[in-house]
Amino acid sequence: MQRSKNRADTGTGHVVVIGGGIAGLAAAHRLLGTGLRVTLLEATGRLGGKLMTGPIAGTRVDLGAESMLARRPEAVDLARAVGLGDRLQPPATATAAVWTRDELRPMPKGHVMGVPGDPAALGGVISPEGLARIAQERDLTPTAVGDDVAVGAYVADRLGREVVDRLVEPLLGGVYAGDAYRISMHAAVPQLFEVAREGGSLLDGVQRIQQQAAGRQQTGPVFQGIDGGIGTLPDAVADAVRAGGGEILTATPVLGLTRTADGWDVRTDTRVITADGIVLAAPAWSASTLLAAESPAASAELAGVEYASMALVTLAFRRSDVAATGTLDGRSGFLVPPVDGRTIKAATFSSHKWQWVADAAPDLFVLRTSVGRYGDEDHLHREDGELVDVSLRDLAEATGLVAKPVDTEVTRWIGGLPQYPVGHLSRVARIRDEVAKLPALRVCGAVYDGVGIPACIASAHRAADEIAADLAGGTAGEIVATATLVQGTRSEAGQ
Repeated sequence: MQRSKNRADTGTGHVVVIGGGIAGLAAAHRLLGTGLRVTLLEATGRLGGKLMTGPIAGTRVDLGAESMLARRPEAVDLARAVGLGDRLQPPATATAAVWTRDELRPMPKGHVMGVPGDPAALGGVISPEGLARIAQERDLTPTAVGDDVAVGAYVADRLGREVVDRLVEPLLGGVYAGDAYRISMHAAVPQLFEVAREGGSLLDGVQRIQQQAAGRQQTGPVFQGIDGGIGTLPDAVADAVRAGGGEILTATPVLGLTRTADGWDVRTDTRVITADGIVLAAPAWSASTLLAAESPAASAELAGVEYASMALVTLAFRRSDVAATGTLDGRSGFLVPPVDGRTIKAATFSSHKWQWVADAAPDLFVLRTSVGRYGDEDHLHREDGELVDVSLRDLAEATGLVAKPVDTEVTRWIGGLPQYPVGHLSRVARIRDEVAKLPALRVCGAVYDGVGIPACIASAHRAADEIAADLAGGTAGEIVATATLVQGTRSEAGQ
């Protein structure tokens, strides 16, 4: 079996990144900026993880994640660093609806992940009885939250279940494909958790959050897309990694990790790669297996992480066939509360939401639905044609759209989204404490600090900076300064 060279042979530190999703790619990109040698190994034949484009009626669209939070800098900065800055694009419209009580209703404004500051904005979505329950909130005694609490449980206790079932659940479900009554408030909505720990009125706390946000005078879009699709970002990062001297190997599963006197042996099915450091950017189940021998405690914690699966059903219609469906006009899409018993959990009108989609296919109307939540995944066992049919049925009932699509594509994300139940942050802290006992090995990805693209990139940068500091004998802060300077120089040079 072939054995690659290590630092003693080459004169520079060698880090192996395991996992070719956006976190692994971002870690590799960051490590190269510190002067380290990098090899990235991806088990499948494709880079990007849940970021992927594919064809629909001859036009490439996102078949995975379609936008990234722009109020955090990490994803936007990475896109600019790899030459996609001029292709960043805000949504053409962000006017969403909620399909509930058999009607499409405007998404209420002035909320924090569905938790309102002003109940007056909830008319139509929340019943008169539900509004009366909310009105009692300021008279309630404080609700104890301890170290953590489920979002749904806390909000239901303060404002009633209707707010959770009609607003919080579909919004959180859109992010985590999870169950609001299980999801950690501390991990998923930290702003609300801080309000909850202070005690007092939740309504007043949400208003304080909104006032603080207004005081910061944030400008620019909340979300950004990329002309051509968010799925183009991984390839651009991979190109930058290769241009910087990094090696990327796809269809190369890692079978084992072994500590050595000089660092690590990384065993694949064809060779053993020696490394000074490891960034493990793999899903929890894979990371658990690879750490079983060297860190049984971290492995056990990772094995306890649960995932939700989902499917995206992308549909292309002739624009002329949907022109008469007025309920589609001006909207970016709609969310569906699970309590309403529908199959789809959301629909995105891509040709409305993204100008680049409309420009790329002016004669088509492209939309997509999502199916599947944690604990409600039976629909995913249906054939592709069945998922298309149930999506069309729900779309017809919600919007009146009865046109037949000219093309369809079903994309299944099995085990796609890690769940963040109560106590998740404590689990992550235990994992990192155990991993830190190993020499020059760190973990990153959607399991740890958030499932959004910026959060994944931030966790990758943290892991890369700590590994670089370990190998250089410096501090993570010094490494960050070096990486920023090098990457800035490369960006200015057009690399």
